[in-house]
Amino acid sequence: MKERQGERVRLYVRGTILGYKRSKSNQYPNTSLIQIEGVNTKEEVAWYCGKRMTYIYKAKVKKNGSHYRCIWGKVSRPHGNSGVVRSKFKSNLPPNSMGSKVFKVVVELRDVIVAGSEEEELLRFRGRIIAWNHSSWHAQ
Repeated sequence: MKERQGERVRLYVRGTILGYKRSKSNQYPNTSLIQIEGVNTKEEVAWYCGKRMTYIYKAKVKKNGSHYRCIWGKVSRPHGNSGVVRSKFKSNLPPNSMGSKVFKVVVELRDVIVAGSEEEELLRFRGRIIAWNHSSWHAQ
């Protein structure tokens, strides 16, 4: 068997769901606030704007052969100056998701430049093809 060269590359970032966007008296459940790991300023959030994200959870009943389900969303804009993002999901996130750390921000292929001409493997995730390269990755 051929051994893996270089380090393993992770094409997602973890995040924490903080809650819904709100004012003093109103709550807006169609917009969720997410703290992405390693993002601490408003300037760093700019790279994530428009990226797709998913909330993955486990259900009791199997559907399509799996107990796991996901809700897809998109980062819409920053919230404040501390690296928190506002995001909208296909359906609103359930209240029991607040504080959970099972949240992923997926880095899409168009945002990654492959360095070198090494052999690439293709990773298929829910119908989307993401390139996988053993060399280093560079973000735009």
